Amino acid sequence: MLMTPALGFFYGGLVQRKNVLSTIMHSFFILALISVQWVLWGYTLAFAPGSSWIGGLDWLGLRGVGMEPFADYSATIPHEAFMAFQMMFAVITPALITGAFAERKRFKAMVLFTLLWATFVYAPVAHWVWAVGGWLRTYGALDFAGGTVVHITAGVAALVAASMLGKRIGFGQGSLEPHNLTYTVLGAGLLWFGWFGFNAGSALGANGLAVNALVVTNTAAAMGALAWMTASWIRHGHPSVLGLAAGAVAGLVAITPASGYVNVTSSILIGLGAGVFCFFAVDILKRNVGVDDALDVFAVHGVGGIWGALATGLFATTSINPAGFDGLFYGNPGQLLKQTVAVGAVAAFTAVVTWVILKFVDITVGLRVPEQEEVLGLDTTTHGEVAYQL
Repeated sequence: MLMTPALGFFYGGLVQRKNVLSTIMHSFFILALISVQWVLWGYTLAFAPGSSWIGGLDWLGLRGVGMEPFADYSATIPHEAFMAFQMMFAVITPALITGAFAERKRFKAMVLFTLLWATFVYAPVAHWVWAVGGWLRTYGALDFAGGTVVHITAGVAALVAASMLGKRIGFGQGSLEPHNLTYTVLGAGLLWFGWFGFNAGSALGANGLAVNALVVTNTAAAMGALAWMTASWIRHGHPSVLGLAAGAVAGLVAITPASGYVNVTSSILIGLGAGVFCFFAVDILKRNVGVDDALDVFAVHGVGGIWGALATGLFATTSINPAGFDGLFYGNPGQLLKQTVAVGAVAAFTAVVTWVILKFVDITVGLRVPEQEEVLGLDTTTHGEVAYQL
């Protein structure tokens, strides 16, 4: 739960001061909205027995989700605890997307989009990958803590949203610099801490697998931070505080699907790749493609999630987790193919359904605020509040 307000601070520091409250508001509001959606119908669609594509309605309103362990998902903890743990994944995923349309999306459009997206994108993909009988789980794709379910879905949705909303006023003119990197570093630090629960917690017990997940998570984050900062230093001539923070998040994203399957040496390589690949993805999108993904959600979460999912197919080893599969470098080239199929299927489904949802939202309530409101800032025009009384 700490990670969602942490994300609000991470994003809040990156926007202009006139939009900091509206940006933080997105994360806090989604924490409330999806907490209710998840217990009413989100959890049953994601995890209840159903087809290979979507869960049934057996657990609607948490009916039948009790306080005893449940063999299919939570043999070591109460079923309701597993539900609550999964709720946090469901909450933070749409919150990640909000960084793409920061500073220009209508609040009511964000509300409607989030509710529809959590229902028609997140829940089906979670079912495919994690639910008993889900087609990607049955196929043998590995995702320990959400590389495909959380990061690829959020990253791809962010790219679609940024493309559909268009560029912010002033994009490319140097007027959209972060207003408070102190917030961003605070958010990054809290995210780094919270990620231990994200990844190690996915072991659902205080055991060796959880310890390994914690160690490789920290190592990949550290390597990602060093790699991004170094790449930025070489490219721009100075060691960047933002580069260190963004690189840590990129490393955390990339290790997420692999954290329960790889050793510490592999986590160094995964973090290194994340820092370098995501750094250049930011430059390519903004400088060459010209997409205004305001807070680089696709470059960090989309690219980082894709790299992490594919790296799982390279570095996974049953010596870490006998319940998984070996990857390419441990004699099983077929696992890389399975990871590639998972990446492609999740990305394609997310892109298409996100586009449909955004089109519907645009037709019904409109996606973008009027130009005058964007110029004045969303803190005052949407929320009637200001962050700083100076």
